[in-house]
Amino acid sequence: MKKIYLDNCSFNRPYDSQNHLLVKIETIAKFNIQDAIRNREYILVWSFILDYENSFNTPDKAENILKWRDIALTNVKYNDIIFLIAKEIMLKGISEADALHLASAIYAETDYFITVDKKLLKYKDKRIMIINPINFIERVK
Repeated sequence: MKKIYLDNCSFNRPYDSQNHLLVKIETIAKFNIQDAIRNREYILVWSFILDYENSFNTPDKAENILKWRDIALTNVKYNDIIFLIAKEIMLKGISEADALHLASAIYAETDYFITVDKKLLKYKDKRIMIINPINFIERVK
C-alpha cells in the first residue's frame, strides 16, 4: 500500500475561496484522496510540523484537520535526521516549514507528497514524488 503525505496547504484547500475553478477541482481531488485514505487504499503519514502549522488555523478548522492525525498510520516526530534532511532541502530555496514537511515525508519513506503549493511542486527530489492532488488522482486511478 502506498504511503501519502498531505501538507498543510492541501489540508487547508477546502477552506480557501472556491471561486477559482482550479481551487475547486483541487478541493474535489483532495476529498477524493481523503475518501481513499478512509477506505484504507493509502497509508496517511502525519507529522509534528502539521500539528504546528495547524495550530495557527481557526479553532474549527484546526479541529477538523486534526482528526486526520488519528486516521494516520504513521506519525513522524521531530529528530536529528529530519533536521539534516530539512537543512539540505532549505539550501535549495525551500522555506523551513516546507522543508520540514518534505523531510518528515522522506524520513517516513512516503511515496507521494501531495501539495497545492506551486513552489513546492517545482522542487524535485528523487526520494519522493511531489505532486498536486489532481495529478495524483490522474496518476493512480
